[in-house]
Amino acid sequence: MEFNFYRLKIWEKAHSLTIEIYRVTKIFPFHELYGIVSQLRRASASIAANIVEGYSRRSRKEFIQFLYQARASLDEVIYFLILSKDLKYLPDREFEKLINEASELMKMINSLISKKKLNP
Repeated sequence: MEFNFYRLKIWEKAHSLTIEIYRVTKIFPFHELYGIVSQLRRASASIAANIVEGYSRRSRKEFIQFLYQARASLDEVIYFLILSKDLKYLPDREFEKLINEASELMKMINSLISKKKLNP
């Protein structure tokens, strides 16, 4: 089965980040299952979902709006990663890896927003 969004590097990066978030949150304390774990997983999945939904829209303006929503979800993920590190739920090594991935994804989102704004 072939889906058009599969070809988007930005979607691949967002999906990869989501998979990593799910992987690392398996070791979080059980009492955080409906707290930080749920928030991190939901926000990370929202990034890729917004990219897919925006890409599926017919207008450039709508795509840009969904990219802004993806960026906001990414900001939320970054905050919860910082909180997780500060609460000692996330080892420094994992934190650095995920923050680097998030930073790369943020650059990709910002770049795509700029390109879409300049090239109708």
